[in-house]
Amino acid sequence: MNAAELITKATRAAESAALLLGAGDLDGACNRAYYAMFDAARAALLAAGVQMGGEAPRTHGGVISAFSLHLVKPGRVSLELGRALNRAEEIRLVADYKGESVDQKHAAWAVAQATAFVQAMLESVNGDSPGQQK
Repeated sequence: MNAAELITKATRAAESAALLLGAGDLDGACNRAYYAMFDAARAALLAAGVQMGGEAPRTHGGVISAFSLHLVKPGRVSLELGRALNRAEEIRLVADYKGESVDQKHAAWAVAQATAFVQAMLESVNGDSPGQQK
């Protein structure tokens, strides 16, 4: 997938997360919110020319590490966005694997962060330098 396709996928996932949140499926909302951010981060890495094995990293740890190393640490993306990606993964792990339900507050946070993150990465892919540190 190229960066544009990943951003489209991420946008769809963020929209799905909002729908699931509205329907009361908090765990599902957290899952889709995280994957929106994951795909948006992959798109931003591709757009920035970060490639491993011919394409952007695909594993969760690989994407998060590369995002931090190549986009957050050099100041191309804000520290807050980097932290949001890490926290969204933690919440998704609870929702998907821990057997516990995520509460409304955390689910709403994840969905809001996904929307903001995807928008920032969309701007990054389009060359508008979003979410940069000042």
